[in-house]
Amino acid sequence: MPDTKIHFTVLTLFEDMIRTNMGTSIMGRALENGIIDLNVIDIRDFSCNKHNRVDDYPYGGGAGMVMEAGPVYAACEKARGLFPDAKTKLIYMTPTGRTFDQDIAKELSETEHLIFLCGHYEGIDERALELEADDFISIGDYVLTGGELPALVVMDAVSRLIPGVLNNDESAGEESFENGLLEYPQYTRPEVFMDKAVPDVLLSGHHENIALWRLAQSLIRTDAYRADMMEQYVTDKKTIKKLSKLSDSDMLTDKEKEALNEILLILRKNAE
Repeated sequence: MPDTKIHFTVLTLFEDMIRTNMGTSIMGRALENGIIDLNVIDIRDFSCNKHNRVDDYPYGGGAGMVMEAGPVYAACEKARGLFPDAKTKLIYMTPTGRTFDQDIAKELSETEHLIFLCGHYEGIDERALELEADDFISIGDYVLTGGELPALVVMDAVSRLIPGVLNNDESAGEESFENGLLEYPQYTRPEVFMDKAVPDVLLSGHHENIALWRLAQSLIRTDAYRADMMEQYVTDKKTIKKLSKLSDSDMLTDKEKEALNEILLILRKNAE
């Protein structure tokens, strides 16, 4: 069994939500093989009352309840003590945090012990966050009922970057966002489905043409769905020249050629 490459600890009110989701598919296999490690701590275990409540009414009034500083602080300290010699970061999952992306996933994958603090209700007493939180991360501009789903998203994205988690480690380097573009479309058998055929270039065995076609498709898809990324994308003049020739070939449809020609204007501008 390989040495564990990263430890995840989740502080939550709903242990089963974390264990069930992390115990399936690729994450479950990585846990079983000891490549990643999961620890779940129930914040209610640190409650100071007989009813195991960890929330109270907010000072100053307002709707909802706030998670108390005491139980949260104690749970965080317990988590930090699990691997005292490891490089550790405690993350509070919150809509007010920096927006999670692939660059942050890479950054976090270099940490030995990631602790995720999952809030509920109207949030957590600010004093516990001031004492314990190292980072604040959001998965998007919307509000969920708790931090568990965001924590699962981050753990999944980070785990895929850990060597050995994926069967084919090369696949992680070819997916969306890895080269600043969205991923190209994928195909498998049969060659024709519902009168739709696999593009001829993918059946040609010509690896250079396939790579160029896939790059063109990534550019077209990125321009269509994430124009903000397209505006930032820069490539070399040699690649631009190859793409220009591709736009005159029979490897693309007329619609794809039109889209690629518009993209080439952006690429030439970005290369200046």
